[in-house]
Amino acid sequence: MNEWLHEFGNILLETLRAVSPIIGLLVLFQLLVIRKPLPHPGRILVGFLYVLLGVALFLVGLKMALFPIGDLMAQQLTAPDFLGIEPDPDRVHWYNYIWVYLFAGCIGFAAAMAEPTLIAVAVKVSEVSAGSIRALPLRLAVALGVGGGLALGTFRIVTGAPLYTYILTGYAIVAIQTVFAPKVIAGLAYDAGNVASSTVTVPIVTALGLGLAAAVPGRNPLLDGFGLIAFTCLIPIINVLGYGQIAMWLSRRNQAANND
Repeated sequence: MNEWLHEFGNILLETLRAVSPIIGLLVLFQLLVIRKPLPHPGRILVGFLYVLLGVALFLVGLKMALFPIGDLMAQQLTAPDFLGIEPDPDRVHWYNYIWVYLFAGCIGFAAAMAEPTLIAVAVKVSEVSAGSIRALPLRLAVALGVGGGLALGTFRIVTGAPLYTYILTGYAIVAIQTVFAPKVIAGLAYDAGNVASSTVTVPIVTALGLGLAAAVPGRNPLLDGFGLIAFTCLIPIINVLGYGQIAMWLSRRNQAANND
């Protein structure tokens, strides 16, 4: 218990140092540039304390649970006795790691569906669009993109393929989609790809990537363990743009049917 309190105290101080410049900047601009007193200072102070405690507890949880779980699952799913293969760097076959891809896809989907930032953005989009873009289909499109991106990223780690080939190909597809997608969905798609990789998703993805790169024979955690977050940002953009294109196509087809 004493060890946990000491760890929490250190993280709390680190969080305070990290958050204080943001608060100081806001206060300076409010008082020196806008030149108006802070509205509801007591409520703002309480909110700041909530943020401080919440971030500190979240960081403690990362160290105690999410990082170890991600690393443990990667080790267990890639263990030679589980896969039934010899631990030989020259005999790493992509099809031996099907369970890894499946787990990565499922955990990516679940993490994205639970992502608070994605939920907030989806609700706001539904409100602003007067319900024409519904929150749940948008969240599903993004979450499926995160799951698919994470599965593709783990496949890249296992095969050892260059990261740039996937990223350049993906953004080429995004560029083409952006030209033909409805303008109302383009900006949302790019934002959705970024908010999908936030508080819940990033720690799990990072731990999984590093654990997988350390467990697969012949892979280097520093060279191969990172890059998964890029996939969880990229594929949701493709999905949301595709969602917009399909919705536009269905709308035009219904209009044509009504005109006939």
